[in-house]
Parts: sequence; C-alpha cells; structure tokens
Amino acid sequence: MHQIFIVSKAYVRFSRITLIFIYLVIIAGSVVRTTGSGMGCPDWPTCFGQVVPPTSADQLPEDYKEVYAEYRKGKIDRFAKFLGNIGFKSTAQQLKNDPTLIVEEDFNAARTWTEYGNRLVGFVAGNLVLILFLWTLIYYRSNRRLVILNFLNLVLIGVNAWFGSIVVATNLVPWTITLHMFLALVVIGTQIKIMRIAMNRKFHIKIKAGFRYLFFLILVLTFVQVILGSQVRQQVDFMVMDSVDRASWIDSMKGDFLFHRSFSWI
Repeated sequence: MHQIFIVSKAYVRFSRITLIFIYLVIIAGSVVRTTGSGMGCPDWPTCFGQVVPPTSADQLPEDYKEVYAEYRKGKIDRFAKFLGNIGFKSTAQQLKNDPTLIVEEDFNAARTWTEYGNRLVGFVAGNLVLILFLWTLIYYRSNRRLVILNFLNLVLIGVNAWFGSIVVATNLVPWTITLHMFLALVVIGTQIKIMRIAMNRKFHIKIKAGFRYLFFLILVLTFVQVILGSQVRQQVDFMVMDSVDRASWIDSMKGDFLFHRSFSWI
C-alpha cells in the first residue's frame, strides 16, 4: 500500500509564499529589462559598493566610471577563463575582445533603484528557499525526494544569483540574459514539484500514451518559445541602440526571429 506523506499546513503555506516570491523575482527582472535598468548597479552584490545605493551622482567619486569599468574587466576575464576551461574558447575570446563590454553608463538614480529593488526581491526569495530547505531537512528528511528537490532548488537559485552578476559584468550580453531566465524557469518548475509532493496531490486521470506525449511536446515547444522570445527582444534592443528604423526591424532580424515566428504557429 502507498504510504501517505503528510506535512504541516504551515509548511505548505510557506511553500506557496516561496513560489510567489520566485515569481516576483521574474516580474521584477522583467521590469528591469523593459526599463533598461539592467546596468543600474555596475557591481554585485553591492550597488556602487554600497548596501544602500546612492541617489545622485554627487555621492560617487569623480572617477567611478573608470573604477567600475576596471571592475567589470576583471570579472569578464575570470568568466572568460571559466568558459575557456569548459570548452567554450571562441565565446571566451569574444567576451575578452569586445571593448563595448567595459563602457560604463552615466549614473541614473531611477535605473539604479529599479535594479536595487530587483535584487532585494531576489534576496528575500533566496532566503525563503534556504529556510524551506532547512525546514525540510529538520522535520521531513525521511522523504528523500523532498529533501533532494529543496536542496536542488537552493543550489539553482544560488547559481542564478551568481549568474546575475555575470549578466551585469558582461554588460547584458544576449545569451547570458537568456540563460539567466532559463534557470529562473527551472527554479519555478522545481518549486511547483516541491509543493505537489508537500500537498500529496496525485492525479488519477487515465489518459492515452499519445496524449501524454503530445502534452510534453507542447510543454517543450512553449519553453523554447519563451527562450527564443528573450533572444528576439535583445535583438530589438540592439536595433534601437543602432538607430535602426522601426519599419526595418523585422527585415533586419536574424534566425532567432524566424524560429520564434514558426514556433508560434506550431
């Protein structure tokens, strides 16, 4: 007989709250993305070297652009070395040889505080995931799946936080933003699975194998569509920066847009 696993209502509620904050991190990230605030804080985890960021350029040293450009260059060199060691040598060389990556923007208080808000929400979400893991380890360690999934989510959200610093260091290189979003989606999926185990919900709907395969195919296509959409969005940003006429955006798109369009039809 299947053994019923029971957790407290408080644990289930806390799992829900954790999921909400993970979603809020993605929403905050999208606000950062659409307002162009991704480089509002040039360093990580502090913002202009401070726990609470400045409100005006007068609170920064005159050479802050040079300081943070050098900071970014060092981080890019370390990340490029890491990529080279795992086999992505061409990508590593592109990062090291791209002078635009170390161009520091003028201070903008609105963008700085928008990015800072994003980090605060991420900090809360990360700590909620940590608390949930410790809670599981102390009271529900008999359920190995639940322990493993909570530990996996803790690692994933930590890795994604670190990768967020790489996104900043590389000055929002397109593929880094996409990978950053991909990891966030994996964290959400893992948290939902944790909640399903905690709530002990098992569906007993009998479906044919063909329908099951179709369901997972649609899930994969939707996931690919989201990832391609973030790539297309980045291409549009570069066109705006290069002053490409809006009427020429679609004609100027590369392969990602064609795939994105085709997947929408599928």
